[in-house]
Amino acid sequence: MESILPLLKETRNASAAVRRLSDGQRSELLVALSELVLSNTENIIMENRKDLALMDDADPKKDRLLLNEKRIKDLAQSLRDVAALPDPSGDIFPEKTIEQGLSLKKIAVPLGVVGVIYESRPNVTIDVASLCLRSANACVLKGGKEAHYSNTYLVSLIHKALEQFNIPAAAVTLLPTGREFVGELLTATQYVDIIIPRGSEGLIKYVRQNSLVPTIETGAGVCHTYIEKTGDLDKGVQIVVNAKVSKPSACNALDTILVDREVAESFLPKLKEDFIKWNVEVFADETSYQILENAGYPYLQKAQPDDFGREFLDFKCSVKIVDGLDDALKNIEMYSSRHSEAIVSEDEHAVETFLKEVDAASVYANASTRFTDGGVFALGAEIGISTQKLHARGPFALEKLVTEKWIVKGDGQVRW
Repeated sequence: MESILPLLKETRNASAAVRRLSDGQRSELLVALSELVLSNTENIIMENRKDLALMDDADPKKDRLLLNEKRIKDLAQSLRDVAALPDPSGDIFPEKTIEQGLSLKKIAVPLGVVGVIYESRPNVTIDVASLCLRSANACVLKGGKEAHYSNTYLVSLIHKALEQFNIPAAAVTLLPTGREFVGELLTATQYVDIIIPRGSEGLIKYVRQNSLVPTIETGAGVCHTYIEKTGDLDKGVQIVVNAKVSKPSACNALDTILVDREVAESFLPKLKEDFIKWNVEVFADETSYQILENAGYPYLQKAQPDDFGREFLDFKCSVKIVDGLDDALKNIEMYSSRHSEAIVSEDEHAVETFLKEVDAASVYANASTRFTDGGVFALGAEIGISTQKLHARGPFALEKLVTEKWIVKGDGQVRW
């Protein structure tokens, strides 16, 4: 294929058919797709295995690529969850009549055509399609070559569901995996209304610097958990271990543990048993290295400067000793990607200061950062976690896939 512009034009044309569906029809479409996903579980796994076979077992992105029976069941349920959400379009500004006799109201309307560029994660194919269709948008999907077989099969199921409602297949278009088409997508202002990159920091930076189409960033996650001196240390161990090992390839996984100097010798050895169980490699600053070495922790490295501010996406993390809340806040300000940050503390003033001062999309007190997720936040699903401040921040989901339009009704009024 020499150009993807014909495909993008078809998607633009198909977006009108999606907009014409009623609220109920869009929900029914997603329920139908949910049933197709469940009934084709074995086929999805078979296609996914083709992708998995081409990826090195040591690659931390392999977990993101995996679709097993449980994850497919979760995908099917997320489709039903999105189907049950209220239509995000409609009146958002009560109708009123202004001095000139004009009737005004503002309504939420679909964005139009949503372009999403993503890597590794075939679940994103279903998540994006469901959110876009529920909000009456069409979408173009630029998945990575590592998920080619999985994405192709999942989109074929989406097309079957669209066919049941007489919607052109082009309403959800999977683009070729070749990188040479990315530039064309980023400049297709005539056909695409918004671009959302989801993946590595390099991908996001490239899109931000090269796109003529407006973009919403779903940023990399460099997430901290700060153990404040009054924190419940046993609670802190639970939170830190969960944030690190439950799904290390997730963007909301913990990357750096900040520990108050006053409790470092008490807290760090408590991590030993669980971290050994999961073979967590720790990159420790000078003081924490000494404490962990004395405790007999085996998977230990001396931290280098770039280990702070690093998204590990693996069973690895860095540890840094800080001198109180202000020092912790300075470290987070310096190294955070503005994604998800947490404090473990029993001091109400420290907690409130942390929640107020930390500049991130999600800020936690005494809980794991792993909760930052559209499904968990009762948003049904998400396209990604936005770390920017305009239009959307945090889990970017159904409610943000709309824009605004003013409706003005008159009876011959003119203005000179």
